[in-house]
Amino acid sequence: MEIEFDGAARTVTGSQHLLTINGSKILLDCGLFQGKRQESFRRNRSLPFEAHKIDCVILSHAHIDHCGNLPSLVKDGFEGKIHATRATADLTRILLMDSAHIQEMDAEYLNKKLARHGEPLVEPLYTSADAGHVQQHLRGHDYDEIFEPAPGVQARLADAGHILGSAAVQLDIEEKGRKFRLWFSGDIGRRNLPIIRDPVLPEKVDYLLMESTYGDRLHRDPQLAYEEMKEVLKRTLRRGGKVIIPSFAVGRTQELVYFFRQMFDEGSVPRVPVYVDSPLAVNATDIFKEHPECFDEEAMSYFNHGSKQEVLGFHLLTYVRSVDESKALNGRKDPMIIISASGMAENGRILHHLANNIENPLNTVLIVSWQAPDTLGRRLAEREREVKIFGDVYRVKAEVATIGGLSAHAGQTGLVEYALATRDTLKRLFLVHGEPQAAAALQSKLEQAGLKNITYPDRGKSIPV
Repeated sequence: MEIEFDGAARTVTGSQHLLTINGSKILLDCGLFQGKRQESFRRNRSLPFEAHKIDCVILSHAHIDHCGNLPSLVKDGFEGKIHATRATADLTRILLMDSAHIQEMDAEYLNKKLARHGEPLVEPLYTSADAGHVQQHLRGHDYDEIFEPAPGVQARLADAGHILGSAAVQLDIEEKGRKFRLWFSGDIGRRNLPIIRDPVLPEKVDYLLMESTYGDRLHRDPQLAYEEMKEVLKRTLRRGGKVIIPSFAVGRTQELVYFFRQMFDEGSVPRVPVYVDSPLAVNATDIFKEHPECFDEEAMSYFNHGSKQEVLGFHLLTYVRSVDESKALNGRKDPMIIISASGMAENGRILHHLANNIENPLNTVLIVSWQAPDTLGRRLAEREREVKIFGDVYRVKAEVATIGGLSAHAGQTGLVEYALATRDTLKRLFLVHGEPQAAAALQSKLEQAGLKNITYPDRGKSIPV
């Protein structure tokens, strides 16, 4: 077997890991790289392998940095199956259509500028039609179902506890008379997250590909993060401001809705309207309601004793679909909470809400997830006093609050526990999906705990095992 690390190597985004087993090529994830615009443009347009030679893809989950370049793969000649859990397959369909729309709109906007200067026009990375072609390749599986993605390979998807449908990929491989197990963690979740179940730990693993996003960070108890968020909401709403939250449409938005319902039920924050203003988040929430097999016991109790709507709904909550409804929110002055995509504030309706509210000191921009370098979300989280939105400069007069403990990624303690679950059989560990500082800190902790043969591979590196 050979492992080629083509994405999320020495960085967090753009997950792509290519396995060659018995002559077959299995691609683990096919995500978009997110970072500096020029670098993202270049890397996402040039797949580092020949698409027509890939036999199949196995997706860990539906976040765009793990599935977002599937349309390019198919457009470039891929003809195989894309395996995922049923929930991931459903989420991937809507996420890719949304991503394609963004690619088309970005190209249209850029071409207007280029045309004015007589410069060559650009094409979108992929179109809605390209995204639609991915659907015929998707194959949904239940958790723990055994399937054969390639000769000599038995696959199983184990709950990763990260977002709805997220999975670790277990591959039991027989190659040249040798039997061994490879385990790809995908993104590892945390215990006691709302709605979804806890992550399953790996067992009897020979080779582990493991994320290291927060390898240098100890997460606080989620309850402390919940209490801190509650305080931010209370002080903003009592001074008459709006709370503007850039949020990933899948996972984080649904968690926030769940939290706000709890806060209102407790009577611990002022009862104000809550708006989920993202067509993608609205559609994703509908998919959440269709997959109760992924719910934890608490969420299932809502589902079993009420309606599907009660899992992610309450009377103060409005899911905004139309552009006119979205625009109307910015004309209002009353206190409210607005959750809008994208999670790193790079595109979508959140930009309009920030532009209209960021210069009002009554308001708060609430950052609730990790922000990639060189994104608007990162600049806000780093408290830059001026930011550009739609090319215009805005002074940041609103309060900016960050809540780090809500991460859906395991922190250092969870990552160490995950890796140590394999210590009796593990031959080699590869750290991926993490910045150098985070990976180095995690590697040091794991070596102190007795694990050996830990590698932090370069992008493009091919390693035989």
